[in-house]
Amino acid sequence: MEGEERKIIHIDMDAFFASVEQRDHPELRGKPIAIGEDVERGVVSTASYEARPFGVHSAMPIKLAKRKCPQLIIVPGNYARYKEVSAQMHEIFREYTDLIEPISLDEAFLDVTHNKPGIALAVDIAREIKQKIRERLHLTASAGVSYNKFLAKIASDYRKPDGLCTIHPLRAQDFIDRLPIEAFWGVGPKTAQAMHRHGIYNGLDLQARTLSELTQWFGKMGKTYYDFARGVDLRPVEAERERKSVGCEETFESDLSGQGQLIIHLYHLTLQLVERLRKAQFRGKTLTLKVKFHDFAQITRSISAEKPFRTKDEILPAAKQLLAGVDYAHRPVRLLGLSVSNPLDEAPAPKRQQWIELELDFKDWEEEY
Repeated sequence: MEGEERKIIHIDMDAFFASVEQRDHPELRGKPIAIGEDVERGVVSTASYEARPFGVHSAMPIKLAKRKCPQLIIVPGNYARYKEVSAQMHEIFREYTDLIEPISLDEAFLDVTHNKPGIALAVDIAREIKQKIRERLHLTASAGVSYNKFLAKIASDYRKPDGLCTIHPLRAQDFIDRLPIEAFWGVGPKTAQAMHRHGIYNGLDLQARTLSELTQWFGKMGKTYYDFARGVDLRPVEAERERKSVGCEETFESDLSGQGQLIIHLYHLTLQLVERLRKAQFRGKTLTLKVKFHDFAQITRSISAEKPFRTKDEILPAAKQLLAGVDYAHRPVRLLGLSVSNPLDEAPAPKRQQWIELELDFKDWEEEY
């Protein structure tokens, strides 16, 4: 297999936001809690492990979560605090390597092939990091160890919470063959359904498909799935991740279907986006409108231009044009979002406008394989 010499660790904090709240507020320990706003359209950001047996999980509407778990405690998120704890976590990482790729506040990849202490086995580094997180931060993390990012990520999810799993190169293929297709990185619910329609239920089934078949069915991701089924992932751990987009969105208190109402909200989103672009000093040539309907179905529509989108006068007309292409007369809208991507220093934008419509999918053990 390719990439066998690399030593990659994926660290994933366990129920991070909820665990920080339970750590900082002893009265919440051992109780089912969910981080989010207890409002009409509130959504669960993170659920504690005590809440999960009731079926409460992230991205679930707060109203549904409370029905599933009547004793659920809703805790408003303290994101400044979570960022502070995340920074403390990264201080621990830097004791071992500077090749750290943050994925979110609570997870990151580490390339420890050439680590600062000179520790031979990546699993020993992962074990030390977990221990330091427990001792210094009084939190738990799960760690996955392997020779590439795909397998390290899968390994960290394998025995949560507080897990440590190593997928050895010589045993990786057997592990992948038995892996349910839903557990593959990049396979959401809709993609999994499509996989099932083609008779693909696990890694072994996926490996049996040709590259031509997979690209025909899944486009560019077909090559990724083809490689993953063979344990191949050559992506490096990128220590400095370039910002790819800047955006904002709004979930409405009640579903909207009137053009006038949506235009008003689009105007305010545009003002927010202009301010965020200014603060981030970001210049991008693609504007994307996200629309989530009352039934949670979601689409995006994008338009690209030669010059970057920066001002209200540049963004609002294009956003209105994108919205005009959405049929919401009989599908009330729950959420609108706007973002700018395609940074100015990347590949040139097309000389004429291009329209795109996408449907998006809504992602105390130690064991070795």
